[in-house]
Amino acid sequence: MRRLGALALVLTLAGCGSVDRIELPGEIKTVETTLPATRTFGAPRPFPPARSNTNIASDFLSLHFSLESGTALPVLTRFETPITVRLTGAPASSMQPDLSRLLTRLQREAGIDIRQVNDGQANITIEAVTQRQIQRLLPQAACFVVPNASSFEEYRRDKRKTKSSWRALRQRERLAIFIPNDVSPQEIRDCLHEELAQAIGPLNDMYSLPDSVFNDDNFHTVLTGFDMLILRATYAPELQTGMTRDQVAQVIPGVIARLNPRGARLPVQPISDTPREWIDAVQTAVGQGPATPRRQRAIDRAMRIGREQGWTDQRRAYPHYLKGRMGQFDNPEEAQREYAIAMQYLRATPGTDLQRAHITVQTAAYALAQGKGPESLTELDKAISTMTRAENASMLATLLLLKSEALKQAGRPEQARAVRLDSLGWARYGFGSELVVRSLMQEAALRTP
Repeated sequence: MRRLGALALVLTLAGCGSVDRIELPGEIKTVETTLPATRTFGAPRPFPPARSNTNIASDFLSLHFSLESGTALPVLTRFETPITVRLTGAPASSMQPDLSRLLTRLQREAGIDIRQVNDGQANITIEAVTQRQIQRLLPQAACFVVPNASSFEEYRRDKRKTKSSWRALRQRERLAIFIPNDVSPQEIRDCLHEELAQAIGPLNDMYSLPDSVFNDDNFHTVLTGFDMLILRATYAPELQTGMTRDQVAQVIPGVIARLNPRGARLPVQPISDTPREWIDAVQTAVGQGPATPRRQRAIDRAMRIGREQGWTDQRRAYPHYLKGRMGQFDNPEEAQREYAIAMQYLRATPGTDLQRAHITVQTAAYALAQGKGPESLTELDKAISTMTRAENASMLATLLLLKSEALKQAGRPEQARAVRLDSLGWARYGFGSELVVRSLMQEAALRTP
């Protein structure tokens, strides 16, 4: 459908991890346009921790004493000296500003003594390499962090040695982070946040966390208030490298209570582990490509496990969201029913504003296709506010483009044009590829009365 062509493209891209080469129609290639300036975010306004201190103390132990694989870690590790960071390789132009902004946040919000150096040995070396170099070593990784290395070549040479094992790590002195320099500015920034947080803090990711980058569902892309609290607690004077889980468990409730008085007033949520079977099912369902029977069975299995566990949190919602995404083109009406079920659980779970905003992208696009875009304007404005606070430029661009189309349907073309241009400024940061942004702009221009 020509009217929603740009929407289809941007919605597809918003669900992707990267933007690759795009072949544009001939008519678009021949039209000259001026792209709007790249938009950037203002002062950080992170979402505060949304759960009780009892829950957060339990999360702290799970984050620090397990790996994503489920392997137990015997002791707490952290840096015991001021942390130095060095940027090497061939960084993209956006990388240094985003790194400086992140280091400032870590200093101010987490109270961590961390600074950048320009030469010499650093505690953490961030090397900018190509996406292809990363995928030659770890095909499924967008970026990654490793212990006891200071360069990509050193890790490539020693990756099978004990020094490169997180399980064998007993103290943190030297780590390396490898980030692609040929992806969008947002992807680079997201990698900086996730990998630097793991370099100085927890090594685990947990699907049970609704408000954290330490979650493989990838809804949060920059460090949240919860994440900063966990990092601040990691470097509390009551803790030190070498403490066992039992030792940390004795003091961490007091640490969290001191750092987060607000959390003492919030109700305790049920605490339950996430079974490995559910994690495996979700990771199979998330896989790339069409909705194969294998992926559909995996989603159904994740739903069954969630029911059996008695969950009512975002883990119960997530498979319904995935099922909606999987079927939104083949069976859009059924997809809307799945989104509605996911929303039911998310509305009852604190700290899930961002997950709900992601679903609004899907439900608003459906409303537009039905000619009911104006009915979605209120929800779109809520989602735009949430996504701005979460600093997700690609999803913000998508939401603004949806709002532009809704305003057109409401008979407000001038407002629609202004919102559309705003969306393209965010798309330059979020999607990165000028070809993609130009195609969106030209698609919109060709449809403008």
